[in-house]
Amino acid sequence: MTTAEYSSKIKRVLITKEEIDAKIKEAGAYIDSIYDGRPILLVSILKGAFVFMADLCRAVSVPCEIGFMCAKSYYSGTSSSGVVQITMDLEQDIKDYHVIIVEDIIDTGRTLNDVVKLLRAREPLSLKVVTLLDKPDRRVVDFKADMSLFTIPDHFVIGYGLDCGEYYRNLPYIAEYDA
Repeated sequence: MTTAEYSSKIKRVLITKEEIDAKIKEAGAYIDSIYDGRPILLVSILKGAFVFMADLCRAVSVPCEIGFMCAKSYYSGTSSSGVVQITMDLEQDIKDYHVIIVEDIIDTGRTLNDVVKLLRAREPLSLKVVTLLDKPDRRVVDFKADMSLFTIPDHFVIGYGLDCGEYYRNLPYIAEYDA
């Protein structure tokens, strides 16, 4: 893909870097207020949430550890396959942790629903979900995050960790993809 082809697929910026930064600061303060110094485990759902996780963990002041899981439902297309697959699991035993799942986007809700069920069965001290983006128009399961930084319409979005065919994760903003 050439640079011109790459740029031509960015239809428009939906959420600027500055807007993201401000909301992450609010999310960090929210998390600090809930846990009041108690340690937490932030669990990033890879690959899309890694950028959000990096910024969010720097925005909290409570002691925190990080963990990673990989759950896929998109593969290389622009619509969910409907099949959620855990391709990498946590290394930590989470029984002694207040766990916060850090997700990039909740679309159909299938992925997060399955991940939450899996982690609840491991009996953490508490379990919450923080998502950068919520796309409720696409929901096919009854799922709601504890905190959503932005609610967006039904557009395929890229940037700030979100991709299309592994490209565009490096954009510092959220943009609509021009299919």
